[in-house]
Amino acid sequence: MSAHTRAWLQIHFCVVLWGFTAILGKLITLAALPLVWWRMVLVSAALLLMRRFWSGLPALSPRLIAVYAGIGVLVALHWLTFYGSIKLSNASVAATCMALIPVFVSLLEPFLVRRRFEPSELLFGLAVVPGVALVVGGTPQDMRSGIAIGVLSAIFAALFGSLNKRYIGGSSALTVTGIEIGAGALFVTLAAPLIPGDAVPFVWPEPHDAALLAFLAIGCTLLPFALALVALRQLSAFTAALAINLEPVYAIVLAMALLGEQHELARGFYAGVAIILAVVFLHPWLQQRLQHRLQTRMSRAPPRAGL
Repeated sequence: MSAHTRAWLQIHFCVVLWGFTAILGKLITLAALPLVWWRMVLVSAALLLMRRFWSGLPALSPRLIAVYAGIGVLVALHWLTFYGSIKLSNASVAATCMALIPVFVSLLEPFLVRRRFEPSELLFGLAVVPGVALVVGGTPQDMRSGIAIGVLSAIFAALFGSLNKRYIGGSSALTVTGIEIGAGALFVTLAAPLIPGDAVPFVWPEPHDAALLAFLAIGCTLLPFALALVALRQLSAFTAALAINLEPVYAIVLAMALLGEQHELARGFYAGVAIILAVVFLHPWLQQRLQHRLQTRMSRAPPRAGL
């Protein structure tokens, strides 16, 4: 097996594991707040035991550490709203909202990364509106609040993803992840009294929930993170983007197979999902085509005369 094929299989395995996060969020009986707190605490504890986390820390300036900690707060807000969306609706609805992340990235990244805004990206964002309308129309009335929270979660994910791209630089990925997740856990702990609802983070899980939380933290967070780092060294950005965009597809298929959620949603919901995913997959393909044409034109252009 070639290194490229192995990397391709690894990244898809990671995406399947990430798809399970929505399923586990539905199966774990804890409310969103303690669920997120336990996930972040367990991941932080595991990273603190790794030598590579500590070895990368001296290379970071206090400013960068503060930036990564701030991004960690956005990660916590993303997870809180993501699992809140699952609890208010179901795994399929929350996963569909996550398919909107590339749309929000295309709109937010030019401002956060300070690059030129492309009008085509605005059209890309508008193209998903019919799909979103069908998703809302195909969802029961009592799940509509889950959609709103899910869309907010996708915005938080787009924000921290774009900021990570701007600030990651040559920093150790494990160190950055440890700072972000640790800061997120601290934020959830301190902000718990201000979050609406009766849930508190310090809830000792039942054995069933504890086992699922351990799988969520290690099997669906640390393991795919480490595998993805290795796989991305062999894959192009285009191939990786297509694979990662499959996460909502895997999550919805898993929700149908394991939770029977297809009985809760109308056909219009799945028609809307198809439109959103078609736009999400078409966007990187069009970007690659345009970039290829631009490179071809530049290579064919006659050299300019010197002054």
